[in-house]
Amino acid sequence: MLKGKKVQLLSNVTGAFKPGVLTALMGVSGAGKTTLMDVLSGRKTRGDIEGEIQVGGYRKVQETFARVSGYCEQFDIHSPNLTIEESLEYSAWFDFLLASTLKQRAIVREVLETIELEDIKDSIVGLPGVSGLTTEQRKRLTIAVELVANPSIIFMDEPTTGLDARAAAIVMRAVKNITETGRTVVCTIHQPGTDIFEAFDELVLMKNGGRIIYHGPLGEHSRNVIDYFMRIPGVPEMKENTNPATWLLDITSRSSEDKLGVDLAQIYKESSLFKENNIVIEQMRGTSSETQELTSSTRYAQTGWGQFKACLWKQQLSYWRNPSYNLTRIMFMCLTSVICGVLFWQKAKKINTQQDLFNVLGSMYTVVLFTGINNCSTVLFCIATERNVFYRERFAQMYTSWAYSLAQVLVEIPYSLVQSILCMAILYPMVGYHFSVYKVFWSFYAVFCSLLIFNYFGVLLVVITPNIHVAFTLRSGFYSMVNLFAGYVMPKPSIPKWWIWMYYLSPTSWVLNGLLTSQYGDMENEVMAFGEKKKVSAFVEDYFGFRYDSLALVAIILIAFPILLASLFAFFIDKLNFQKK
Repeated sequence: MLKGKKVQLLSNVTGAFKPGVLTALMGVSGAGKTTLMDVLSGRKTRGDIEGEIQVGGYRKVQETFARVSGYCEQFDIHSPNLTIEESLEYSAWFDFLLASTLKQRAIVREVLETIELEDIKDSIVGLPGVSGLTTEQRKRLTIAVELVANPSIIFMDEPTTGLDARAAAIVMRAVKNITETGRTVVCTIHQPGTDIFEAFDELVLMKNGGRIIYHGPLGEHSRNVIDYFMRIPGVPEMKENTNPATWLLDITSRSSEDKLGVDLAQIYKESSLFKENNIVIEQMRGTSSETQELTSSTRYAQTGWGQFKACLWKQQLSYWRNPSYNLTRIMFMCLTSVICGVLFWQKAKKINTQQDLFNVLGSMYTVVLFTGINNCSTVLFCIATERNVFYRERFAQMYTSWAYSLAQVLVEIPYSLVQSILCMAILYPMVGYHFSVYKVFWSFYAVFCSLLIFNYFGVLLVVITPNIHVAFTLRSGFYSMVNLFAGYVMPKPSIPKWWIWMYYLSPTSWVLNGLLTSQYGDMENEVMAFGEKKKVSAFVEDYFGFRYDSLALVAIILIAFPILLASLFAFFIDKLNFQKK
């Protein structure tokens, strides 16, 4: 029962899926076939569910069931920058049975052969409709990723939808190969062709309201199911060369049922087939008690350390093969540093007036703000692409959220490190900043923290918003804040008291504080500032509010910002799920 309108989607559904049997879930639109599959697989996130589900006679416990079952979604969601073989190796990594690398690779090879992907195993997955695999190859990869974890039960949501006849036949051949290994395979289908329909062993046919009207074998050339419905008075005979699936959907539609004046669900409940199914259900319950549960000693197959290593392995591969993200931001840093270096050539060595200090701060402000905004904007697309993959893998109980989030946080560090080194190597000598170990390190540290802050804020923005369009909207507000309250457009002493809290919340204000104060906060030379002579250190403190003796606090706050944002990312990606079913 769904909350709100209280619409009942499923009603008194009883049945059993057998090992080694390929079962089709079929029905008219709105019959509840996908809802039933989501309920059985534990993917239903909304509504109230009543009833009992058993696995091998034991009560189903979702945490354990997720480890012995696989779910192939209708939309094939994969990390675009891995190869087919790497995608399977990554999935296999989380199976506790694969104790050795050799055994892991052997099972991956076996799955590649079963699903007929061996010839293209080194192909990059790519983005749907843009690059990489075809729709049919992507569908087979979806099946292979679930199969490599060695599940006993596999659910497939419309595996042939959107495929042409040849591609659908290839996918169904792969599905039949899986069934022949003794696994239980259940597929939802919608208006399949004759060859696809007759590839199934059994059929669960549903009508509007989520009620079963047939559950039994198809028979050769669909003879069993055709004979069953032909025995119902008034049902029109199926014409020669008619697709049996189309015929079944026609005669079981609401209008056809009203015309016949019968309740097909009630007829099924009074049939001998229903009684036979109940006998099978009782036999499959076995001798186990109804209170016994299917449980495991651990929630996840891999240890926490193993989960983290696997996530980090995938993330670093994905990042390395994503030049549109990483190469772009590195080149942007180089270009921005060169332009600023030329624009502010040797300005840091000529500090005679307050304008000279403004120019130096302008060079710092330009690099920090422009490179930070670029990093934040580009990371949004990268994380948005991987978020749906994360949802799928989390549903499958592959790893904990913290393992994924920690890997995501750490994989950003080397690239931000490279950007910071390039910035120092290009900009520092061109502008003419002071060359001392202390001052160079402080500049490097401030730029590095700034890049991490913008990166992690972009990562956080994606996970707290339902889609990337909302993230783009909120991003603009953040850019305005870090620009206006950076202490450059309006220095700290000039900001109204009722807005000063925004200055302290803005990370760019602390970055500029660290950069300028470390360079000039200890300089005792006198400059002409607004018509009077003043020490540089005194002017920096009076005009900008930057105190040299507060640099230790600035250093702590600079590293606290990325740690806080990374922690919020880890928290919200664990608690929020915008993928509702």
